[in-house]
Amino acid sequence: MGERIRIQTPDGEFAAYVARPAAAKAPAVVVIQEIFGVNPFVRAVADRLAAEGYLAIAPDLFWRIEPGVDITDQSKAEWDKAFALYNAFDVDNGVKDIDATIDFIRADAGCSGKVGAVGYCLGGLLAFLTATRTDVDASVGYYGVGIDNYTAEADRIEGKLLLHIAEADGFVPKAAQDTIVRALKNHPRVELFTYPGRDHAFAREGGEHYDAADAAIANGRTADFFKRTLA
Repeated sequence: MGERIRIQTPDGEFAAYVARPAAAKAPAVVVIQEIFGVNPFVRAVADRLAAEGYLAIAPDLFWRIEPGVDITDQSKAEWDKAFALYNAFDVDNGVKDIDATIDFIRADAGCSGKVGAVGYCLGGLLAFLTATRTDVDASVGYYGVGIDNYTAEADRIEGKLLLHIAEADGFVPKAAQDTIVRALKNHPRVELFTYPGRDHAFAREGGEHYDAADAAIANGRTADFFKRTLA
């Protein structure tokens, strides 16, 4: 079970969920939410990372719109709210808040100094931008929406980046996927994996498009990536 903490920034303060590993010192990983807020899925990812030996932290990135959003993908009302939050969300401010979270957790007594990030959906885009706009050591994006609009920033990546691309993603058209792959496939700091036949959110357990086999493959690749980049 994790703990709730507050992070202070010049723009105000926001909450975050923290899950601690057994080790006294460990690399940290920022868990970047989907459009449903810091919900059970996000907290479960943080808890899993803590069990794997990481200091995990999931910031509330919707705090400027509505603090404490915690919804699921199980009803139309929740989807409607999620899309309204998504449409009101400022990506640049979101990256600023992730940057503040990186600084906060890196200064934690339990952090080894290395910090990674992992994000899903909206968080997949933010994971890419975290790699291009912050000093994160390693970042992982699952089926990020809109990355194709920001590929020009790829030259700014100083850490390592891993992207999981769902080839049948209903929110990322094939043309957008092609733009991402074309821009990043030869980048020395980027690793790309594509998943034929998989739709958006194939790694969200309990979701409509969840695929246990490919979710396990993607999560295994993420685990290997963090072992190599955050040790």
